[in-house]
Amino acid sequence: MKRLLAGLIVVLLFSMDGWSKDLTGTSTHLWKTQKDECYLQESSSKLLTEKPVSALAFANNQCYVLMDGMLFLLSEEKLNQSQGAPKKISAIKSLENKLWVLSQEGLFKFDGQKWEMLDGRVFRDLCLHEGAILAATQDEIFRIDGNRLVSIKPEGGYYTSDITMVQEDGSQINDTPVEIGPILKLASHSGNLFILRPGELVLFDGKTVNRDHLDWGRLPSRQVHDLVSMGSKLMISTDKGLGLMRGASLKVLTGDQGLPVEQTTCLARGFADDLWIGSTKGAIRMVSENEWHFFGPGIWLPSEKVNCIAAGNSTVYIGTDAGIGIIRYEPYTLLKKAAYYERHIEEWGHKRLGFIHNLYRKNGEWIREVSDNDGGHTAPYLAAMCYKYACTGDETARLEAIESARAMMWLGKITGVNGFIARSIWSATADKDERGKQGSGGLPAKWYPTPDGKWFWKGDTSSDEVTAHFYALALFYELVAQGKDKEMAKEQIRQMASYIIDCGWTMKDLDGKPTRWARWNPEYLLRPYGYSDKGLNGLEVLSFMETAYALTGDKKFSEGTRQLVKWGYPQNTIRQKNVFPPETLAPWDDHLAFWSYDNLLRYVKDPILKAIYLRSLDRTWEIKRISHVPWYNFIYGLYTGNDCEEEKSVAHLREFPLDCTANGFINSQRDDLFPEAGYSSYEGGRKSLSPRETSINQDGQSPTELDRFTNGSHVTNPSGFLVDYWMARYYGFIAAPSVTDPSLLSVEKRPGRHVGAEPYNGPARPAL
Repeated sequence: MKRLLAGLIVVLLFSMDGWSKDLTGTSTHLWKTQKDECYLQESSSKLLTEKPVSALAFANNQCYVLMDGMLFLLSEEKLNQSQGAPKKISAIKSLENKLWVLSQEGLFKFDGQKWEMLDGRVFRDLCLHEGAILAATQDEIFRIDGNRLVSIKPEGGYYTSDITMVQEDGSQINDTPVEIGPILKLASHSGNLFILRPGELVLFDGKTVNRDHLDWGRLPSRQVHDLVSMGSKLMISTDKGLGLMRGASLKVLTGDQGLPVEQTTCLARGFADDLWIGSTKGAIRMVSENEWHFFGPGIWLPSEKVNCIAAGNSTVYIGTDAGIGIIRYEPYTLLKKAAYYERHIEEWGHKRLGFIHNLYRKNGEWIREVSDNDGGHTAPYLAAMCYKYACTGDETARLEAIESARAMMWLGKITGVNGFIARSIWSATADKDERGKQGSGGLPAKWYPTPDGKWFWKGDTSSDEVTAHFYALALFYELVAQGKDKEMAKEQIRQMASYIIDCGWTMKDLDGKPTRWARWNPEYLLRPYGYSDKGLNGLEVLSFMETAYALTGDKKFSEGTRQLVKWGYPQNTIRQKNVFPPETLAPWDDHLAFWSYDNLLRYVKDPILKAIYLRSLDRTWEIKRISHVPWYNFIYGLYTGNDCEEEKSVAHLREFPLDCTANGFINSQRDDLFPEAGYSSYEGGRKSLSPRETSINQDGQSPTELDRFTNGSHVTNPSGFLVDYWMARYYGFIAAPSVTDPSLLSVEKRPGRHVGAEPYNGPARPAL
């Protein structure tokens, strides 16, 4: 019985967030734990067509597609021509879950089983108004009564809203007949019928064609395209923004108000009380007047010009000149999203020998990229698995962490020089990727064979790789490692720190010369050649010494810190984040800085030095705050205890696309390219983009990068999301979901499924 109780206690401990020690030693904070609530996650697919898609409608629980005047049915992402449909179709519309077809042959209705022709005239639009369906030709409106069309034109003709024509008895004498057309679109709004005509919006009350119903505002352009009623708002699409009519006031929404593209083409109501907007550059979802989602070509759409949009059951169909973009919405939590990405890493073959790789397509096959920094690409995944194990006790996460940690420690063993770590390891017999020919700064790559000839390892190791090792192995040591793994992790950190000191604050290659970038010596950092790196590299090496001393207790490293302090390195860290000139700005440097902040602020004991480093973090975070990158925010909140925009961090994580393909994107032609209110762009970026508007982010991509011209031939591993999420869970920035539905907490396991690179099949990693 005692054993059973003890076992239950262990299970309870492992199921609680943050059961392990708080590495920061802080207990009070101003930031608030965010709930992992259910939200709608987008996913996408594309159906390419040879001709433009001109109209879409969702009726009878089916999506109908109009191309070249012919009607098609979309089924299982294939188009089948609709049998019995009329020809020469100009428009289709869904009303009362039936399909209405406007063609040169007349007006037709389809209930999913049979076609009915109602009238032989040419119609422009239909709408549901006060319980009746109205159909408009260019110059007349009819009420559909059963299968009979009845004109709503009043006896004696239409009245005008021009008060000069009104007689004392209320009658009107018009020198020319009042026309209701030319009609482009109809909309029922707040009990009134509105008509979109070329260049103007008019109100028709059954008698008067009212052109004077607005007291404030006017349409932004005479080129109008569409109108939709959305609750209290009537939305009008133009080529110069959106008109938003509420009451008798019309205001204009443009890029200044957040509309991503002003040249709009069409409008459609969504399935969640949202508005979808077509434009010449992509599709836009308007959630509110303060929240806009942009879906451009590449990951979301076959091409940029949107001709039509239709919303179905949790799905939105977007017609373009090159096909249909299909955006599906599914209930998710962030925990489920983490499970999705972990499954993606398995199924796409990102793993090899404990390392995590990106993929690229070569001769029709997905290949694992042996990168310039295998350890740097693996470190986020290792950190994520450490945090996951520490806050959940998940055994699989522990084994994953051990596997990746041993791979990173192999990078330190394979060189044969204690403390000198390799960038990458390549199998001469099993890896399909070629050895990279380029090294640092355009220099030739340095590859060395192992004595047994099985492996080649890449030298010229950079500060990037070294920083990744200190960051990830320290977390592994603190949160996961036991026994020999713990000793090996500590020893690798000790050897790296010692080698750096012994090499005169550099890391020397086998030729006895310092590598191009692994330089932390004053001869480099305090002179013009390396002066722009003095802040960041100083931050790195200070974190190396503090980490090594904390884990080993070796006074060699505390003496190392004292030497760095004498050289003035701590003061240099305050302005480590370069903001000018442009050639010194590298997004991966920010990642290195925050890896270093994490270790340095965790282990530093001197209160004076800590105050300096916090001042550095304060400045850096203010610069990076505009990007909303969760990891930057969480590191800042963790060590300062300050509020850290945790709500925006959660929103950012939700906006990560499920598709990990590195698609191209174009945002530079948008009309909303300005920093959002409350933020300053210290680095000169015009706008910080959501992951939804670009692609899966990694440390080499800036949120302010507007365009990227790639063809989808690369797949990025999603470890960046995993480390952000699991770190947030461990420290309590994000709570575990409160829902209990299994479908909202994980994804289906699909063992043995391979959709990317084939599993590695070569020599095993040597025992350490």
